[in-house]
Formats: sequence, C-alpha cells, structure tokens
Amino acid sequence: MAHLDGFDAHDVDPNVGFDPIPVGKYLAIITASEMKPTKAGTGEYLELELEVIEGPYKGRKLWDRLTLKHPNETTVQIAKGTLSSICRSVNVMKPRDSVELHNLPLIASVGCKKREDNGEPTNYIRGYSKRDAPPARPTAAAANGAGGTPPWKR
Repeated sequence: MAHLDGFDAHDVDPNVGFDPIPVGKYLAIITASEMKPTKAGTGEYLELELEVIEGPYKGRKLWDRLTLKHPNETTVQIAKGTLSSICRSVNVMKPRDSVELHNLPLIASVGCKKREDNGEPTNYIRGYSKRDAPPARPTAAAANGAGGTPPWKR
C-alpha cells in the first residue's frame, strides 16, 4: 500500500485517453531528443519528441525515430533524409547536437496506422516541412472521428 496523504480528486482534473490526432499537417516543435540503442543492439536511433503548438490539438505529443546507425545502409539513408528535412525545415543546416533543433517551429505531416503489437491506431510522422504557410486544419468531421474510412483500412 501507498499512503496518499492529502490527495483530493476534486482538486485535480482527471486524465482522459488519448486517441490519435487526425491525419494532417500540424505546427509543432521538437521538445526533446535522445540517441538510444536499437532493440537488437546493432545500431542507434535518434528519438524525437514533438509537441503540437497551435490549433485544437495544441499540447499533444508526437514521436519519431531516426535510425542513424545500422548495418542496413538503406535504413540509415532514409533516416538521414528525414533528418535533412528537419534541418531544412528549421533552417539549421549543420547541427552539432540535436538540441539545436529544439523549440523551432516546423510543419509535421502526421499519418495514422495500426500498431503491429495490438492493432490499435497510432500516429506517425510522414514528413517535415518549413513553416511557410499555416498548416491545414482537420475538418470538424475528422476531429470527431467521422472522417470516413481510416487510412489503415484503405
């Protein structure tokens, strides 16, 4: 048992479940980054945490993983291409540390797919671009989950 001295649920808003956000383009910033070993231990990936900074999904978190060290050169080239897109989007062409990419607005193109482990829908980042134009906002129907056939069922 744990003593919960002084906790009163009346004083705290309850957490709600987080369904994936609708497919679309969102103004976001990278808020955290860390190099981590791959599950097999044969490489490393850069894990990025992003936060949507405007619109109805402001404050929502998204994650991306860029496998920058791996025996499969194609995997590395794809990750380097994504990193190049991020760098160009925030105008930091030669970062020495991933922290240089933090807190700079960019457009994250967000998709939705089924998770392999449990079949539940989850967001993923399809790409990045500069903040030249405001991002497209999801329609009211998409925001309410009534956007027709989910992309993973098409």
